[in-house]
Amino acid sequence: MFFVDTIETAGLGNRSYLAGGQRAAAVVDPPRDIDRVIAAAARRGVRIALVVETHLHNDYVTGGLELARVTGARYLVPAAAQVSFDRVAVADGDITPVDDGLALRALATPGHTPHHTSYVLAEDGRDVAAFTGGSLLIGSVGRPDLVEPRLTAELARAQHASAHRLAAELADSVPVLPTHGFGSFCSSSQAEGSATTIGDERRQNDALVKDVDTFVAELLAGLDDVPAYYAHMGPANAAGPAPLDLTPPRPADAEEISRRLAAGEWVVDLRSRVAFAEGHVAGSFNFEGDGPLATYLAWLIPWGRPVTLLASTAADIAHAQRELSRVGMGRPGAAATGGPEDWTGPATALRSLRRSDFAGLAAARERGEDPVVLDVRRRTEHLGGAISGAVHIPLHELPRRLGEVPPGVVWVHCAGGARAAIAASMLDAAGREVVAVDDGFGAAAGAGLGVAAPVTASSAT
Repeated sequence: MFFVDTIETAGLGNRSYLAGGQRAAAVVDPPRDIDRVIAAAARRGVRIALVVETHLHNDYVTGGLELARVTGARYLVPAAAQVSFDRVAVADGDITPVDDGLALRALATPGHTPHHTSYVLAEDGRDVAAFTGGSLLIGSVGRPDLVEPRLTAELARAQHASAHRLAAELADSVPVLPTHGFGSFCSSSQAEGSATTIGDERRQNDALVKDVDTFVAELLAGLDDVPAYYAHMGPANAAGPAPLDLTPPRPADAEEISRRLAAGEWVVDLRSRVAFAEGHVAGSFNFEGDGPLATYLAWLIPWGRPVTLLASTAADIAHAQRELSRVGMGRPGAAATGGPEDWTGPATALRSLRRSDFAGLAAARERGEDPVVLDVRRRTEHLGGAISGAVHIPLHELPRRLGEVPPGVVWVHCAGGARAAIAASMLDAAGREVVAVDDGFGAAAGAGLGVAAPVTASSAT
Protein backbone atom coordinates (compact mmCIF):
# COMPACT_ATOMS: atom_id res chain seq x y z
CA MET A 1 0.00 0.00 0.00
CA PHE A 2 1.40 3.39 -0.96
CA PHE A 3 1.40 6.58 1.09
CA VAL A 4 1.86 10.28 0.36
CA ASP A 5 2.82 12.65 3.17
CA THR A 6 2.71 16.42 2.68
CA ILE A 7 5.51 18.57 4.09
CA GLU A 8 4.25 22.14 4.38
CA THR A 9 6.42 25.22 4.09
CA ALA A 10 3.62 27.60 4.93
CA GLY A 11 5.77 30.74 5.12
CA LEU A 12 6.57 30.39 1.41
CA GLY A 13 3.24 28.91 0.36
CA ASN A 14 4.77 25.65 -0.85
CA ARG A 15 4.43 21.92 -0.33
CA SER A 16 6.91 19.06 -0.65
CA TYR A 17 5.94 15.41 -0.69
CA LEU A 18 7.23 12.11 0.68
CA ALA A 19 5.67 9.24 -1.26
CA GLY A 20 6.46 5.57 -1.05
CA GLY A 21 5.65 2.07 0.08
CA GLN A 22 6.70 -0.22 2.90
CA ARG A 23 10.46 0.15 2.53
CA ALA A 24 11.38 3.05 0.24
CA ALA A 25 10.13 6.46 -0.75
CA ALA A 26 10.66 9.41 -3.08
CA VAL A 27 10.82 13.06 -2.05
CA VAL A 28 9.36 15.59 -4.47
CA ASP A 29 10.61 19.20 -4.46
CA PRO A 30 12.27 19.11 -1.02
CA PRO A 31 12.71 22.25 1.08
CA ARG A 32 16.16 23.48 2.01
CA ASP A 33 15.82 22.42 5.65
CA ILE A 34 16.03 18.72 4.93
CA ASP A 35 15.92 17.66 8.58
CA ARG A 36 12.12 17.88 8.34
CA VAL A 37 12.13 15.47 5.41
CA ILE A 38 14.47 13.02 7.09
CA ALA A 39 12.28 13.07 10.19
CA ALA A 40 9.17 12.37 8.10
CA ALA A 41 10.86 9.37 6.48
CA ALA A 42 11.99 8.12 9.89
CA ARG A 43 8.42 8.28 11.18
CA ARG A 44 7.37 6.12 8.24
CA GLY A 45 10.32 3.79 8.69
CA VAL A 46 11.32 4.08 5.03
CA ARG A 47 14.52 4.74 3.16
CA ILE A 48 14.67 7.79 0.90
CA ALA A 49 15.56 6.17 -2.42
CA LEU A 50 14.77 9.05 -4.78
CA VAL A 51 14.90 12.83 -4.57
CA VAL A 52 12.95 14.43 -7.39
CA GLU A 53 12.76 18.00 -8.71
CA THR A 54 9.93 19.13 -10.96
CA HIS A 55 11.96 22.19 -12.03
CA LEU A 56 14.64 24.63 -10.97
CA HIS A 57 12.77 26.65 -8.39
CA ASN A 58 12.60 30.43 -8.50
CA ASP A 59 11.02 31.01 -5.08
CA TYR A 60 13.19 28.99 -2.70
CA VAL A 61 16.52 27.24 -2.37
CA THR A 62 16.14 23.50 -2.78
CA GLY A 63 17.46 20.96 -0.33
CA GLY A 64 17.49 18.31 -3.02
CA LEU A 65 21.21 18.08 -3.68
CA GLU A 66 22.09 17.90 0.01
CA LEU A 67 19.28 15.44 0.77
CA ALA A 68 20.50 13.12 -1.97
CA ARG A 69 24.07 13.38 -0.68
CA VAL A 70 23.10 12.66 2.92
CA THR A 71 20.78 9.76 2.15
CA GLY A 72 22.53 8.27 -0.88
CA ALA A 73 19.35 8.67 -2.91
CA ARG A 74 19.29 9.09 -6.68
CA TYR A 75 18.72 12.73 -7.57
CA LEU A 76 16.28 13.17 -10.46
CA VAL A 77 16.30 16.54 -12.25
CA PRO A 78 14.75 17.33 -15.66
CA ALA A 79 17.29 16.70 -18.40
CA ALA A 80 16.81 20.13 -19.98
CA ALA A 81 17.60 21.99 -16.76
CA GLN A 82 21.10 23.47 -16.94
CA VAL A 83 22.85 22.53 -13.69
CA SER A 84 26.45 22.37 -12.46
CA PHE A 85 26.26 19.12 -10.51
CA ASP A 86 25.81 15.43 -11.19
CA ARG A 87 22.20 14.24 -11.31
CA VAL A 88 20.00 11.65 -12.98
CA ALA A 89 18.71 13.48 -16.06
CA VAL A 90 14.99 12.76 -16.48
CA ALA A 91 13.22 12.86 -19.84
CA ASP A 92 9.58 12.62 -20.81
CA GLY A 93 8.25 9.10 -20.34
CA ASP A 94 11.05 7.85 -18.08
CA ILE A 95 9.81 5.41 -15.43
CA THR A 96 11.76 5.08 -12.18
CA PRO A 97 10.98 2.41 -9.55
CA VAL A 98 10.33 3.65 -6.01
CA ASP A 99 9.41 0.46 -4.11
CA ASP A 100 7.79 -2.88 -4.85
CA GLY A 101 4.91 -2.17 -7.19
CA LEU A 102 5.49 1.60 -7.07
CA ALA A 103 7.05 3.75 -9.80
CA LEU A 104 7.27 7.37 -10.93
CA ARG A 105 6.56 8.29 -14.56
CA ALA A 106 7.90 11.59 -15.88
CA LEU A 107 5.60 13.80 -17.94
CA ALA A 108 7.05 16.86 -19.67
CA THR A 109 4.81 19.77 -18.66
CA PRO A 110 6.60 22.96 -19.76
CA GLY A 111 5.09 26.33 -18.92
CA HIS A 112 6.22 27.37 -15.47
CA THR A 113 9.73 26.79 -16.83
CA PRO A 114 10.74 25.38 -20.23
CA HIS A 115 12.01 22.18 -18.63
CA HIS A 116 9.21 21.63 -16.12
CA THR A 117 8.39 17.97 -15.50
CA SER A 118 5.51 16.44 -13.57
CA TYR A 119 5.67 12.96 -12.03
CA VAL A 120 2.87 10.43 -11.86
CA LEU A 121 2.99 7.84 -9.08
CA ALA A 122 1.64 4.47 -10.17
CA GLU A 123 0.88 1.48 -7.95
CA ASP A 124 0.82 -1.84 -9.81
CA GLY A 125 0.32 0.08 -13.04
CA ARG A 126 -2.55 2.25 -11.76
CA ASP A 127 -2.01 6.02 -11.51
CA VAL A 128 -2.60 7.11 -7.90
CA ALA A 129 -1.12 10.62 -7.65
CA ALA A 130 0.25 13.37 -9.88
CA PHE A 131 3.01 15.63 -8.55
CA THR A 132 2.51 18.68 -10.72
CA GLY A 133 5.02 21.13 -9.22
CA GLY A 134 4.38 24.50 -10.85
CA SER A 135 2.26 23.18 -13.72
CA LEU A 136 -1.37 22.36 -12.85
CA LEU A 137 -2.24 23.90 -9.47
CA ILE A 138 -5.46 24.07 -7.50
CA GLY A 139 -7.70 26.18 -9.72
CA SER A 140 -4.70 27.81 -11.35
CA VAL A 141 -1.29 27.26 -12.93
CA GLY A 142 2.25 28.33 -12.14
CA ARG A 143 3.16 31.74 -13.48
CA PRO A 144 5.11 31.71 -16.77
CA ASP A 145 7.08 34.93 -16.36
CA LEU A 146 9.88 33.91 -14.00
CA VAL A 147 12.45 32.66 -16.50
CA GLU A 148 12.88 35.24 -19.27
CA PRO A 149 10.48 38.03 -20.30
CA ARG A 150 10.77 37.13 -23.97
CA LEU A 151 9.52 33.61 -23.21
CA THR A 152 6.52 34.60 -21.10
CA ALA A 153 3.79 34.44 -23.78
CA GLU A 154 5.22 31.22 -25.20
CA LEU A 155 5.37 29.62 -21.77
CA ALA A 156 1.81 30.74 -21.01
CA ARG A 157 0.65 28.82 -24.07
CA ALA A 158 2.75 25.86 -22.96
CA GLN A 159 0.99 25.95 -19.56
CA HIS A 160 -2.35 25.60 -21.32
CA ALA A 161 -1.08 22.66 -23.38
CA SER A 162 0.53 20.98 -20.35
CA ALA A 163 -2.67 21.24 -18.33
CA HIS A 164 -4.56 19.61 -21.19
CA ARG A 165 -1.96 16.86 -21.44
CA LEU A 166 -2.34 16.02 -17.76
CA ALA A 167 -6.14 16.03 -18.06
CA ALA A 168 -6.01 13.83 -21.16
CA GLU A 169 -3.59 11.24 -19.77
CA LEU A 170 -4.88 10.91 -16.20
CA ALA A 171 -8.18 9.71 -14.81
CA ASP A 172 -10.51 12.15 -13.06
CA SER A 173 -9.93 10.44 -9.71
CA VAL A 174 -6.15 11.02 -9.67
CA PRO A 175 -5.17 13.51 -6.92
CA VAL A 176 -3.27 16.57 -8.10
CA LEU A 177 -0.42 17.42 -5.70
CA PRO A 178 1.24 20.71 -6.68
CA THR A 179 4.26 22.35 -5.08
CA HIS A 180 3.04 25.94 -5.49
CA GLY A 181 -0.25 27.71 -5.00
CA PHE A 182 -0.70 28.02 -1.24
CA GLY A 183 0.61 31.57 -0.96
CA SER A 184 3.65 31.27 -3.21
CA PHE A 185 4.20 34.06 -5.71
CA CYS A 186 5.11 31.29 -8.18
CA SER A 187 1.37 30.76 -8.61
CA SER A 188 -0.50 32.92 -11.09
CA SER A 189 -3.36 33.03 -8.55
CA GLN A 190 -3.90 31.49 -5.14
CA ALA A 191 -5.52 28.18 -4.33
CA GLU A 192 -9.10 27.93 -3.15
CA GLY A 193 -9.02 24.87 -0.93
CA SER A 194 -6.25 22.45 -0.08
CA ALA A 195 -6.98 19.34 -2.17
CA THR A 196 -8.02 18.62 -5.73
CA THR A 197 -8.17 15.96 -8.43
CA ILE A 198 -7.86 15.89 -12.19
CA GLY A 199 -11.67 15.81 -12.38
CA ASP A 200 -12.00 18.84 -10.12
CA GLU A 201 -9.52 20.77 -12.25
CA ARG A 202 -11.24 19.71 -15.45
CA ARG A 203 -14.35 21.53 -14.18
CA GLN A 204 -12.80 24.63 -12.58
CA ASN A 205 -9.31 25.41 -13.86
CA ASP A 206 -9.13 28.23 -16.40
CA ALA A 207 -6.46 26.34 -18.31
CA LEU A 208 -8.96 23.53 -18.90
CA VAL A 209 -12.22 25.44 -19.37
CA LYS A 210 -11.05 28.36 -21.55
CA ASP A 211 -9.60 28.42 -25.04
CA VAL A 212 -5.89 29.06 -25.27
CA ASP A 213 -6.10 32.67 -26.50
CA THR A 214 -8.51 33.73 -23.75
CA PHE A 215 -6.55 31.85 -21.13
CA VAL A 216 -3.22 33.40 -22.15
CA ALA A 217 -4.61 36.93 -22.36
CA GLU A 218 -6.19 36.73 -18.92
CA LEU A 219 -3.19 35.01 -17.37
CA LEU A 220 -0.75 37.65 -18.61
CA ALA A 221 -3.05 40.50 -17.60
CA GLY A 222 -3.28 39.18 -14.05
CA LEU A 223 0.42 38.71 -13.35
CA ASP A 224 1.68 40.76 -10.43
CA ASP A 225 5.15 41.86 -9.39
CA VAL A 226 7.82 39.25 -8.73
CA PRO A 227 9.67 39.25 -5.39
CA ALA A 228 13.14 40.69 -5.96
CA TYR A 229 14.93 37.76 -4.34
CA TYR A 230 13.58 35.40 -7.01
CA ALA A 231 16.41 36.61 -9.23
CA HIS A 232 18.86 34.78 -6.94
CA MET A 233 16.99 31.49 -6.47
CA GLY A 234 17.29 29.96 -9.93
CA PRO A 235 21.06 30.54 -10.18
CA ALA A 236 21.58 29.17 -6.66
CA ASN A 237 19.63 26.03 -7.47
CA ALA A 238 21.41 25.55 -10.78
CA ALA A 239 24.82 25.88 -9.14
CA GLY A 240 23.97 23.45 -6.34
CA PRO A 241 23.15 25.02 -2.96
CA ALA A 242 25.59 24.73 -0.09
CA PRO A 243 24.54 22.75 2.99
CA LEU A 244 22.32 24.67 5.36
CA ASP A 245 23.90 26.42 8.35
CA LEU A 246 21.49 26.87 11.25
CA THR A 247 24.06 27.52 13.96
CA PRO A 248 22.85 30.38 16.19
CA PRO A 249 23.97 33.91 15.30
CA ARG A 250 26.28 35.80 17.64
CA PRO A 251 24.49 37.62 20.48
CA ALA A 252 24.28 41.41 20.25
CA ASP A 253 24.03 43.88 23.10
CA ALA A 254 22.55 47.37 22.93
CA GLU A 255 25.87 48.91 21.89
CA GLU A 256 26.32 46.54 18.97
CA ILE A 257 22.73 47.03 17.84
CA SER A 258 23.36 50.78 17.82
CA ARG A 259 26.57 50.31 15.82
CA ARG A 260 24.86 48.15 13.25
CA LEU A 261 22.06 50.66 12.80
CA ALA A 262 24.59 53.44 12.38
CA ALA A 263 26.37 51.37 9.72
CA GLY A 264 23.17 51.15 7.69
CA GLU A 265 22.50 47.50 8.46
CA TRP A 266 18.97 46.25 8.93
CA VAL A 267 17.79 45.55 12.46
CA VAL A 268 14.57 43.54 12.32
CA ASP A 269 12.16 43.27 15.23
CA LEU A 270 10.26 39.99 14.96
CA ARG A 271 7.68 40.71 17.64
CA SER A 272 4.00 41.27 16.92
CA ARG A 273 2.99 44.55 15.33
CA VAL A 274 1.08 45.42 18.50
CA ALA A 275 4.17 45.01 20.68
CA PHE A 276 6.35 46.89 18.19
CA ALA A 277 3.95 49.84 18.09
CA GLU A 278 4.02 50.10 21.88
CA GLY A 279 7.81 50.42 22.01
CA HIS A 280 10.78 49.62 19.78
CA VAL A 281 14.36 50.50 18.97
CA ALA A 282 14.55 53.64 16.87
CA GLY A 283 15.48 52.74 13.30
CA SER A 284 14.43 49.10 13.52
CA PHE A 285 11.95 47.49 11.15
CA ASN A 286 9.01 45.28 12.13
CA PHE A 287 8.59 42.00 10.27
CA GLU A 288 6.42 39.69 12.34
CA GLY A 289 8.06 36.31 12.85
CA ASP A 290 4.81 34.38 12.59
CA GLY A 291 3.87 35.85 9.20
CA PRO A 292 5.35 35.48 5.68
CA LEU A 293 8.69 36.67 7.05
CA ALA A 294 10.98 35.23 4.41
CA THR A 295 8.93 36.50 1.48
CA TYR A 296 8.74 40.12 2.54
CA LEU A 297 12.08 40.53 4.29
CA ALA A 298 13.98 38.90 1.44
CA TRP A 299 11.96 40.97 -1.05
CA LEU A 300 12.68 44.32 0.60
CA ILE A 301 16.21 44.06 2.00
CA PRO A 302 19.10 44.89 -0.35
CA TRP A 303 20.41 41.44 -1.23
CA GLY A 304 23.39 40.45 0.86
CA ARG A 305 23.02 43.21 3.45
CA PRO A 306 23.61 41.92 7.02
CA VAL A 307 20.56 41.62 9.23
CA THR A 308 20.29 41.61 13.03
CA LEU A 309 17.25 39.89 14.49
CA LEU A 310 15.45 40.98 17.65
CA ALA A 311 12.91 38.69 19.29
CA SER A 312 11.43 37.74 22.65
CA THR A 313 13.04 34.29 22.77
CA ALA A 314 15.84 32.25 21.26
CA ALA A 315 13.20 29.96 19.76
CA ASP A 316 11.78 32.92 17.84
CA ILE A 317 15.26 33.71 16.50
CA ALA A 318 15.81 30.09 15.45
CA HIS A 319 12.45 29.96 13.68
CA ALA A 320 13.21 33.17 11.76
CA GLN A 321 16.70 31.98 10.83
CA ARG A 322 15.23 28.78 9.40
CA GLU A 323 12.63 30.71 7.43
CA LEU A 324 15.19 33.09 5.97
CA SER A 325 17.60 30.30 5.07
CA ARG A 326 14.94 28.79 2.83
CA VAL A 327 15.30 31.73 0.45
CA GLY A 328 19.07 31.86 0.53
CA MET A 329 19.65 34.48 3.19
CA GLY A 330 22.79 33.61 5.15
CA ARG A 331 23.21 33.45 8.90
CA PRO A 332 22.05 36.65 10.59
CA GLY A 333 24.91 38.94 11.50
CA ALA A 334 23.72 39.03 15.09
CA ALA A 335 20.65 38.53 17.27
CA ALA A 336 19.25 39.64 20.61
CA THR A 337 16.42 38.39 22.79
CA GLY A 338 14.33 39.99 25.48
CA GLY A 339 12.51 43.27 24.95
CA PRO A 340 13.21 46.77 23.61
CA GLU A 341 14.49 47.93 27.00
CA ASP A 342 17.25 45.32 26.65
CA TRP A 343 18.16 46.48 23.16
CA THR A 344 18.76 50.15 23.86
CA GLY A 345 21.19 52.03 26.05
CA PRO A 346 19.98 53.65 29.28
CA ALA A 347 20.06 57.11 27.74
CA THR A 348 18.16 56.10 24.58
CA ALA A 349 14.41 56.60 24.39
CA LEU A 350 12.22 53.99 22.75
CA ARG A 351 10.07 54.87 19.78
CA SER A 352 6.35 54.12 19.49
CA LEU A 353 3.72 54.59 16.84
CA ARG A 354 -0.04 54.82 16.70
CA ARG A 355 -2.39 52.08 15.54
CA SER A 356 -5.98 52.46 14.38
CA ASP A 357 -8.58 51.08 11.99
CA PHE A 358 -10.49 52.35 8.97
CA ALA A 359 -13.18 53.86 11.18
CA GLY A 360 -10.43 55.84 12.90
CA LEU A 361 -9.15 57.03 9.53
CA ALA A 362 -12.64 58.14 8.52
CA ALA A 363 -12.98 60.01 11.81
CA ALA A 364 -9.64 61.77 11.24
CA ARG A 365 -10.89 62.94 7.84
CA GLU A 366 -14.16 64.14 9.34
CA ARG A 367 -12.21 66.17 11.90
CA GLY A 368 -10.42 67.91 9.05
CA GLU A 369 -7.00 66.50 9.90
CA ASP A 370 -6.25 65.87 6.20
CA PRO A 371 -4.26 62.65 6.79
CA VAL A 372 -2.01 61.25 4.09
CA VAL A 373 -3.44 57.84 3.17
CA LEU A 374 -0.80 55.43 1.92
CA ASP A 375 -1.93 52.18 0.27
CA VAL A 376 0.90 49.61 0.21
CA ARG A 377 -1.00 46.76 -1.43
CA ARG A 378 0.16 45.25 -4.71
CA ARG A 379 -0.93 46.64 -8.06
CA THR A 380 -3.64 44.04 -8.72
CA GLU A 381 -5.13 44.60 -5.26
CA HIS A 382 -5.17 48.36 -5.74
CA LEU A 383 -6.87 48.05 -9.13
CA GLY A 384 -9.66 46.07 -7.49
CA GLY A 385 -10.64 49.04 -5.35
CA ALA A 386 -8.91 51.87 -3.51
CA ILE A 387 -9.71 54.60 -0.99
CA SER A 388 -10.35 57.94 -2.64
CA GLY A 389 -7.34 60.19 -2.40
CA ALA A 390 -4.95 57.45 -1.32
CA VAL A 391 -1.34 57.45 -2.49
CA HIS A 392 -0.41 54.04 -3.86
CA ILE A 393 3.12 52.74 -3.33
CA PRO A 394 3.38 48.94 -3.13
CA LEU A 395 5.27 47.79 -0.06
CA HIS A 396 8.12 46.30 -2.05
CA GLU A 397 8.73 49.70 -3.69
CA LEU A 398 8.50 51.76 -0.51
CA PRO A 399 12.19 51.66 0.57
CA ARG A 400 13.27 53.46 -2.61
CA ARG A 401 10.19 55.69 -2.81
CA LEU A 402 9.95 57.02 0.73
CA GLY A 403 10.59 60.52 -0.61
CA GLU A 404 7.36 60.33 -2.63
CA VAL A 405 5.16 60.09 0.46
CA PRO A 406 3.55 63.54 0.89
CA PRO A 407 4.20 65.55 4.06
CA GLY A 408 1.84 65.15 6.99
CA VAL A 409 0.65 62.36 9.26
CA VAL A 410 0.70 59.14 7.24
CA TRP A 411 -2.06 56.58 7.73
CA VAL A 412 -0.76 53.44 6.06
CA HIS A 413 -2.92 50.45 5.16
CA CYS A 414 -2.79 47.17 3.27
CA ALA A 415 -5.38 44.39 3.03
CA GLY A 416 -5.19 43.15 6.61
CA GLY A 417 -2.57 44.98 8.66
CA ALA A 418 0.65 42.95 8.40
CA ARG A 419 2.18 44.78 5.44
CA ALA A 420 0.97 48.10 6.82
CA ALA A 421 2.95 47.36 9.99
CA ILE A 422 6.12 46.80 7.94
CA ALA A 423 5.56 50.01 6.03
CA ALA A 424 4.75 51.94 9.21
CA SER A 425 8.03 50.80 10.77
CA MET A 426 9.95 52.01 7.72
CA LEU A 427 8.24 55.37 7.78
CA ASP A 428 8.85 55.61 11.52
CA ALA A 429 12.54 54.81 11.01
CA ALA A 430 12.66 57.64 8.46
CA GLY A 431 11.31 60.04 11.08
CA ARG A 432 7.74 60.31 9.78
CA GLU A 433 4.69 60.50 12.02
CA VAL A 434 2.68 57.43 11.12
CA VAL A 435 -0.51 55.59 12.01
CA ALA A 436 -0.66 51.88 11.15
CA VAL A 437 -4.15 50.83 10.04
CA ASP A 438 -4.63 47.36 11.50
CA ASP A 439 -7.87 46.38 9.83
CA GLY A 440 -9.30 44.35 6.98
CA PHE A 441 -9.71 46.35 3.78
CA GLY A 442 -13.32 45.23 3.54
CA ALA A 443 -14.08 47.58 6.46
CA ALA A 444 -12.96 50.66 4.51
CA ALA A 445 -16.17 51.07 2.51
CA GLY A 446 -18.29 50.49 5.59
CA ALA A 447 -16.42 53.29 7.32
CA GLY A 448 -17.46 55.67 4.53
CA LEU A 449 -14.04 56.04 2.93
CA GLY A 450 -15.25 56.05 -0.66
CA VAL A 451 -13.70 52.87 -2.01
CA ALA A 452 -13.80 52.65 -5.82
CA ALA A 453 -11.81 51.16 -8.66
CA PRO A 454 -9.02 53.62 -9.55
CA VAL A 455 -9.25 55.41 -12.87
CA THR A 456 -6.44 54.26 -15.16
CA ALA A 457 -5.43 55.29 -18.64
CA SER A 458 -7.19 52.26 -20.10
CA SER A 459 -10.40 52.60 -18.05
CA ALA A 460 -10.72 56.30 -18.82
CA THR A 461 -10.85 55.77 -22.58
